[in-house]
Amino acid sequence: MSETEPFVEIGQTPDIGANLRTVEAEIAAAERAAGRTPGTVTLVAVGKAHPSERSRAALEAGHRVFGENRVQEAEGKWPALKDAFPDTQLHLIGPLQTNKVRQALALFDVIETVDRPKLARAIAKEMDRTGRRPDCLVQVNTGNEAQKAGAAPEDADAFIAQCRDEFALPVRGLMCIPPAGDEPSLHFALLREIAKRHELPWLSMGMSADYEVGIAFGATHVRVGTAIFGQRPAR
Repeated sequence: MSETEPFVEIGQTPDIGANLRTVEAEIAAAERAAGRTPGTVTLVAVGKAHPSERSRAALEAGHRVFGENRVQEAEGKWPALKDAFPDTQLHLIGPLQTNKVRQALALFDVIETVDRPKLARAIAKEMDRTGRRPDCLVQVNTGNEAQKAGAAPEDADAFIAQCRDEFALPVRGLMCIPPAGDEPSLHFALLREIAKRHELPWLSMGMSADYEVGIAFGATHVRVGTAIFGQRPAR
């Protein structure tokens, strides 16, 4: 599937429940093909830029793990939804600025984009202040793209150790976003090897276009938006 080829035509309201069932079935098939235990991959449904009604539809269909790219957008959408569905788990999967750390830690259950020491320090300080400790993933810029966030692969080992030892962050795993047009398996294999060195159990890798490849390379979390919610509306 492709991020540019949603299940529905632009302008139609997607059948979110049916889309979820389709994606869940494909995840299960990918788990079987990879010889993995069924249910070991968590689907993170990404509602970026979609109205809260679509996330509510997914919640009403029984889904409980979601991702958002922007703190401000999530603040306008998720407090009421989490009140209505308190067992929801919300992941921040977009860049986090240090001036948004307080809001992010109050709302999100997982921060997937810890990517630099200044941010790690700010997160640790806020965790100490509030006692709230969302799980953290270190983002690795596997393609060394100048415009993309994430620790460079050659710096990842030292940064992971710093997050754990100096900042005492609850680092559960790693995430990456392969460069557009690259073969994703090369990046997923690299991320898997870094995680293995540090005995990190979570690998967030794979989106609508390549989540089945991610599962083949050990993804524990896949981030899927368009295939569930349809084409994103224009901003």
